[in-house]
Amino acid sequence: MDWDARFRANDAPWERKGLHPAFEHWRGLGLLQAGKSVYVPGCGRGEEPLALARAGLNVTAIDLSPTAIDWQVARFAEAGLIAHLEAGDALAYRPEAPFDLYWEQTFLCAIPPRLREAYEAGAYAQIRPGGVLLALFMQKEEMGGPPYGCGIPAMRALFPDTRWQWPEDEPAAFPHPGLNAKEELAVALVRR
Repeated sequence: MDWDARFRANDAPWERKGLHPAFEHWRGLGLLQAGKSVYVPGCGRGEEPLALARAGLNVTAIDLSPTAIDWQVARFAEAGLIAHLEAGDALAYRPEAPFDLYWEQTFLCAIPPRLREAYEAGAYAQIRPGGVLLALFMQKEEMGGPPYGCGIPAMRALFPDTRWQWPEDEPAAFPHPGLNAKEELAVALVRR
């Protein structure tokens, strides 16, 4: 997939119009605290990096698409806020210090399933012990992708209890308006 060409052509049906409702959900649970560091892999042209910075978090956002990163840079400049914004491989990125939070939104479901183990290993390395992976797992029955379905049984196998603490509560569901109302399940995984 040529992600940059898709952004240049404004052919990005996975983009939400506005801030993801999980932002307020997780802020209401006290997970988005000012001063924490947060990583947004595959950020695209999402509203979340800027919203996180406005909430006082230290944002790092990476995307393969230079067009998407240029869009983020312009938005941050307009808002007078700073962040580490970089065009590059979000899976391979290793910070100097691990992040407190990891905002997963339409990134895991966009990469080929054969890369999921690399995703989990990267997230485990990128998040500090006790840090939280704020995951939005795309629910999709049909074959193929992207988006690729991230059913909860598969996600429990990918993020095992030996490395991640799963919440006891049922996940909140957020239908995606740009993807035929496919649900994204909000799960906050604590890195052990």
